[in-house]
Amino acid sequence: QVQLAESGGDLVQAGGSLRLSCAASGGTFSGYTMGWFRQAPGKEREFVAMITRGGTGTDYADSVKGRFSISRDNAKSTTYLQMNSLKSEDTAVYYCAAQGLFSSRYNYWGQGTQVTVSS
Repeated sequence: QVQLAESGGDLVQAGGSLRLSCAASGGTFSGYTMGWFRQAPGKEREFVAMITRGGTGTDYADSVKGRFSISRDNAKSTTYLQMNSLKSEDTAVYYCAAQGLFSSRYNYWGQGTQVTVSS
């Protein structure tokens, strides 16, 4: 069973950048597809980005394409979300999640990190 811990959330001005990190422990990190999700106040949690186990495949929500980039370092058991050109609508709690090899859903979730973008 893997444990996930996000970090890097902060208050940033619109147009700025942040990099979120998600450190995994307690499992074989390279065996998990990793994803980032976010939840804004009063809204449902939504998908942001995902990366395959080997890091060769990625996918993004339309709202962040061209601005956000997901990556992973399997040697460090860490996945990252580089966020550029931030907008006020990116304000949310960001969660990382892990999907096991034989699972159809994300099984493990971190506690979240707050990103606030001021306009």
